[in-house]
Amino acid sequence: MSGLAFLIPVALGLGLLGLAAFFWSMRDGQYDDMDGAANRILIEDDE
Repeated sequence: MSGLAFLIPVALGLGLLGLAAFFWSMRDGQYDDMDGAANRILIEDDE
C-alpha cells in the first residue's frame, strides 16, 4: 500500500510533465509544418 502512495504522485507528476512539454512544443511551433519536412527530403536542391 505504501508503494501506491509513492507511485501515484510520481505517475501524476510525469503525466503533467509530458503535458507541459506538449503544450510547450505547440507554442514553439513544432507542429506548424507537418508536411514540409516530409516533402523536403524528396526534393533535391541543385544549388
